[in-house]
Amino acid sequence: MSNEFIDKNVTEIFNNKEFQFPLNSAMAAAWILGNLKGINLKVYDVRKISSLGDYYVMGSASNIRQAHAMAEMVGAQLKKHGLKVLSTEGKADSDWILLDLGDIIVHIFLEVSRGNYNLESLWDEAEPVSIPNDYYFSDESSDSDDSGKDYF
Repeated sequence: MSNEFIDKNVTEIFNNKEFQFPLNSAMAAAWILGNLKGINLKVYDVRKISSLGDYYVMGSASNIRQAHAMAEMVGAQLKKHGLKVLSTEGKADSDWILLDLGDIIVHIFLEVSRGNYNLESLWDEAEPVSIPNDYYFSDESSDSDDSGKDYF
């Protein structure tokens, strides 16, 4: 997946009038996780129940390398849009990486360990935010007219 493709889609999410700040940041993070083949994506609106942030984003990776790539891409892309990673926890061979971006907090788990933490149960009162289906893995070529051509 090219950086241009990622830049284009993240910028579209930030410019989408449907998502005001900081929801646009959370949705951009969810799109990045989904397009780096993350699974079990969740976005929670925690404004009424937490003073730590407005939105929590959660996603799972299949392995540590994928989780690190997700964390780095989220940080790099959101930095381009004026956000700064204030703190990163769990980066060194951990099964849970937390990125604190102020208004949003991104949790990236190894899928095999996610159930051990069961963070979703902490946020029973949080309102889940619907994530569009096309935020899950996209193919750059799907934008072109000849997608599927010469597939084999």
